Amino acid sequence: MTDRGLGDDIPVYVISVAAELSGLHPQTLRQYDRLGLVSPGRATGRGRRYSMRDIRTLREVQRLSQEEGINLAGIKRILELEDEVEKLREHVFHLRNELDAARSAVARRSGGETGGGELLPVRRARVTIFNTSPPPEQDQ
Repeated sequence: MTDRGLGDDIPVYVISVAAELSGLHPQTLRQYDRLGLVSPGRATGRGRRYSMRDIRTLREVQRLSQEEGINLAGIKRILELEDEVEKLREHVFHLRNELDAARSAVARRSGGETGGGELLPVRRARVTIFNTSPPPEQDQ
């Protein structure tokens, strides 16, 4: 169990504790660090410091490797994609908040929340541009 006051991203565990918490050998943790699967923080003396998020990732790497039979290159790609998905979800969350705020602002400007503040579709106009320059001369 973790102390929620510390936060999941604060690197506090030395490699021996992280190895015990994750059920892996310290050499395995060093190998995963070299491969870029789990990159722990570093203390001033260059010692590795693992966060609780790192420990969970180590457990997931072990599960994917042992239970699913996925090689380390595949696991690295899975972790990268999961990280990208999480960032995109966060971005979508912020965009939705911005959209809600913009809709509220439009509703307030156009008569309040109840008085005709809904957005209406706008017709698109078609524009035709005629080429007014003479055609290029062709060599014979």
